[in-house]
Amino acid sequence: MRGGQSGQGQNGQNENEETMMNIENTQECFVQLWLRLERTRLILKTAYKRFTVRNVLKLWFDGEATDDFIWEVCQLASLNDDDPIYGNDVLPPPRLYPRKHRELLRALVAVRSGIGTRKVHLSDLDCAYSVAFPTSTPLNVNKKKRSLVAAGNDDASL
Repeated sequence: MRGGQSGQGQNGQNENEETMMNIENTQECFVQLWLRLERTRLILKTAYKRFTVRNVLKLWFDGEATDDFIWEVCQLASLNDDDPIYGNDVLPPPRLYPRKHRELLRALVAVRSGIGTRKVHLSDLDCAYSVAFPTSTPLNVNKKKRSLVAAGNDDASL
């Protein structure tokens, strides 16, 4: 701490606790990541900064968010998508356009955990979005519609 700062916030908690992130491959962690992503968007908006991958990772990981780290996250997030994600691209709000953010969070968990993107529990990540934003359209809405249509056809044949 510099200049006699105690590191204690107004509520008595350590201010560094907010910047320290323990990322796990669990639904509880995914819910926290979705909520934190939305809070970060609002923080950047009030600071008149752009909501980009670079700014998000710099806020979340401070000194650990090197150019190589940001590049690796963006590279992994772009593998499954036709539209690549770059560090300085402005991201849409996660509540309204969650697919790009899902790939971003998936890549972030993979990089921080040291696992491949295919080992990240995508179903838990999708469920966490529904928990974090209950009034928003679920991520896999097309899959749900297809399964309902298929179930409706099975019922009609009985």
